[in-house]
Amino acid sequence: MDERVEAHGEGRGGTAPAAPAAPAVSVAPAPPAGPVPAGSLRTAHGLTAEQVAERIAQGRVNDVPARPGRTVAGIVRAHLLTRINAVIGALFVIAAIVGPVQDALFGGVILANTLIGVVLELRARRTLDRLAVVGDTTVRVRRDGSPVTLGAAEIVVDDTVDVVRGDRIVADGLVRFAEGLEVDESLLTGEADPVVKRRGDTVLSGSFVVAGTGTFTATRVGHEAYAARLTVGAHAFGPVDSELRSGIDRILRCVTLAVVPAGIALLVTQLMVGEDLPEAVRRMVGGLVPMVPDGLVLLTSLAFAVGVVRLGRKRCLVQELPAVEGLARVDTVCLDKTGTLTEPSMDVDEVHSLDPAVPVDAVLGALGGADAHPDANMRAVIASRPVPAEWVRTANAPFSSARRWSGATFIEACGVDSTWLIGAPDVLLRPGHTVLAAADTYGARGLRVLLLVRCSRPLADLLRDPSAVPDAVVPCALVTIRQRVREEVPGALRYFAEQGVTTKVLSGDSAVSVGAVATALDLPGAHHPVDARYLPEAPAELADAVGRGTVFGRVGPRQKRDMVKALQAKGHTVAMTGDGVNDVLAVGDADIGVALGSGSPATRSAARIVLLDNSFAALPPVVAEGRRIIGNIERVAHLFLTKTVYSVLLAIAVVCARAPYPFLPRHITLVGTLTIGVPAFFLALAPGKERARPDFVGRVLRFAVPAGTLAAVATSVAYLAARRMYDGDLDAQTSAATLALFLVALWALAIIARPYTWWRILLVLTMAAGFVLVLVVPRLQEFFQLRLVGAAAPWTSVGCAAVAGLALELVWAYGRRTRAAVRTL
Repeated sequence: MDERVEAHGEGRGGTAPAAPAAPAVSVAPAPPAGPVPAGSLRTAHGLTAEQVAERIAQGRVNDVPARPGRTVAGIVRAHLLTRINAVIGALFVIAAIVGPVQDALFGGVILANTLIGVVLELRARRTLDRLAVVGDTTVRVRRDGSPVTLGAAEIVVDDTVDVVRGDRIVADGLVRFAEGLEVDESLLTGEADPVVKRRGDTVLSGSFVVAGTGTFTATRVGHEAYAARLTVGAHAFGPVDSELRSGIDRILRCVTLAVVPAGIALLVTQLMVGEDLPEAVRRMVGGLVPMVPDGLVLLTSLAFAVGVVRLGRKRCLVQELPAVEGLARVDTVCLDKTGTLTEPSMDVDEVHSLDPAVPVDAVLGALGGADAHPDANMRAVIASRPVPAEWVRTANAPFSSARRWSGATFIEACGVDSTWLIGAPDVLLRPGHTVLAAADTYGARGLRVLLLVRCSRPLADLLRDPSAVPDAVVPCALVTIRQRVREEVPGALRYFAEQGVTTKVLSGDSAVSVGAVATALDLPGAHHPVDARYLPEAPAELADAVGRGTVFGRVGPRQKRDMVKALQAKGHTVAMTGDGVNDVLAVGDADIGVALGSGSPATRSAARIVLLDNSFAALPPVVAEGRRIIGNIERVAHLFLTKTVYSVLLAIAVVCARAPYPFLPRHITLVGTLTIGVPAFFLALAPGKERARPDFVGRVLRFAVPAGTLAAVATSVAYLAARRMYDGDLDAQTSAATLALFLVALWALAIIARPYTWWRILLVLTMAAGFVLVLVVPRLQEFFQLRLVGAAAPWTSVGCAAVAGLALELVWAYGRRTRAAVRTL
C-alpha cells in the first residue's frame, strides 16, 4: 500500500468552507432508483483466477497506455520522412548522378539524422518505460478472497477495487462500500466541490479521492472508461509541441520554400555563364545545400534524448519530453512544505492538556485507531499512544483538505457517547481565542500544532455544516509534532536563488509554522508569512498579493491552484512541486508540475515530472538539464542559420552578377563540417545554466542575419578580387573564396563558443588545424579541389575576413549590451 506523505496539518487549515446547500452531484449517470440489485455488485471475495483469465481473453482489460507514444515503425518513419531529408535527399540524388563522389558527401547527413535520431529516441523511450514501471499507479484489488496490489493496466471488468484518500480512480465503477468517501471530479468536469459518494453511486476514471475510504466494482475499463473517451488523441509525442521545436520548424518551412526558386535561378545563371550542364548542376547543388540547416534538427533530437537519459540516471521520470524544456523556462517555483521541504515522517513532540478531566491519551489513541489509513500526523500519534480496546467507534469523519479536520464518535468505557475532532486550531476555534496564542507560540518554533476538541453536536451535523464547528467544541489539548527539514533542501534553494528563480512556499499548515521552517532555510521573506485565508479573491488583487509574498500558510487545495494561475497571469512561468492530494490541482495547472514518487497517485498522474527517489535535490539537475538543452540548441542554431543566411545572399549575388557560383558541394561540406557540424555536436552537449527566454527565433536571427551578411560580403569581395587576379582559373578563385568564407565562419564559431574554457579553445583550434591540413596535404588538396595560388589572393581573403570578423565583434558587443539591459528591466 502506498505511504501517504501528506500530513494532517498540510490540509488542516485555510479558509473554513461555507456550508454547502447540498452535497455536490456527480456528473455520471444516476443509478437506478431504489436499492441496488444484489447481482449488480460483487461480493468482497472478488473475482476468481478463472474469471480474470476469461475477461483478459475477452480483452476487457484496463489497457489504456499511460504515456501514449510512437511505435518503432512510427519512430523510424518520423525521422526518415522529414522535410529536411526530402530536400537533402533530392540534392544528393542529383549530385550522385552528375558526380564525382566527393560532391555527394553531404548525403551522409540523411543517414546520420535518421540513425542517430531513431537510436536516441528508442533509448530515451526505454528509459522512460523503465522508470514508469517504478512510478506507475498501483491499485488494491480483491481476488480469490485476498487483497492484491496490481498495476492500473491489470484491472479487468468486475474487479473489486479498494480506494483511500489520495488514490486516483483508474476505471469507472459502482460504489459497493463508502465511509466518508469524497471524490474530486474537477479534472474531468471543472466542478469545484468534492462529490460525496455512497453505495450505488458511480465513480469515474480520472477523478481522485480527497477524503474517506471506499470500495467499487469496475464496470468500464480501458478505452471505454470516461477519462479515456475524453482524452483519446489528446496526447502526442512530446518534443513536437515544444517552443524550441516549433521555432525550428518555422525556420525550416521558410528555408525549404525558398530552395526550389533559388535552385532554378542558380542553374539558369550557371548555364548562362558558359558552364556545361554537369558543372552547372554541381554549382547549383553547392549553392542549395548550405541553405538547409540540416544538422539543427538532428542536434535538437539528440539534446532532448540525451537529456532524458541523463535525468533517468538520476531517478527522474519525465512523463513528457517538453517538460525538460519547460522547466528551463521556469522563473517561479512553488513548493508544498510537508513532504517536500520537510520529511514525510513526524514525531509527537509534546501533548499539552487544556482540561485535566479529559483522558487525552485515551482519546488520541482512539482517534488513531479509528483511522483505517492514517497519514503522517496520525501515524505519529499512533506510535506514541496505544489504542484503547474498550472504546467503540460509532461514527467517523475522515480527514478532508477542505475541512482541515477529522473526527469520530465513540462509546467510551463508561458507556457514554462522545464526539472528538482533531485538526488545525485556527479552523476549529474562532479568531481571538486564547488557545490560538499558545498554538502560535509553538508554531513559531517550527512545530506543527494540532488541536483536540470535544464536540457538543453530532458528527453528522458538523459534516453538513462545517462552519458550525467553532461554536460546538471545547478545546482539550494541543498536540505539537516535530518535522525534520530535508537535508538536500537548503542547497536546492540556494541553487534556485543563484539562477534567478523565485521560490514561494504554499502550505496548508499554519502561516507561523511555515514561516518558522522557511526562516530556518534562510528563504527571503520568510519572516513575514502570509495567512492565505485573508488573501483577496479577485484575480488581479490575488496576483499582486502573491507576487509580494514568499511564504503562505493555510492555503487550501483550490486556493493553491488560484495562486498558481495568478502568477501565470502576471507572465510568470510556474513550476509547482507537491506530493499530496491537496497539491494535485495546482500541480496539474502549473506550467510544469513536479511530484514526489511516494506522493499520492493522483498527484503523480497530474505531474509532468516525477522525482522517484523523493529527493528535492533532484529538481535543480532537472532545471540545469533543461537550461543546458535550450541554451546549447540556441547556441548552435546561431551557426546553422548564419550558414543559411550567407548561402542565400551568395546565391542572390551570383544570380545578379551572372557569375559562376564560387563553390562546389565538397567545399561547402568541408567548411560546414569544420565550422558547424563537428563543433555543434560538442557545443550541443556542453554544460549551461542560463534560463531560457521567449522569442527563440528572433534572438537567433539577430545574430545570424548580420553574421551571415558579413560572411557573404567578405566572401564576395575575396571572390571578385580573385577573379581579377586569376581570370579563367576558377579553381584558384574558388579556393580564395573558400578561405575567406572559412575564416569568417571560424570567427563566428569563436564568438558563439564563449565563454571560453580549455576544451572550447581546443575545439576552435582543432577546427582551424583541420582546414590547414587540407591546404597543405596534396591528396586532400586534390580531393577537395582547393589550390591557393600566389600570395595576393590568399592575403586578400584574410584581410576581408579580418574586417568582417571585427565588424561581427561590434555586432556581438552591441547585442550583449542590449541583452544585459533587457535582463535588468
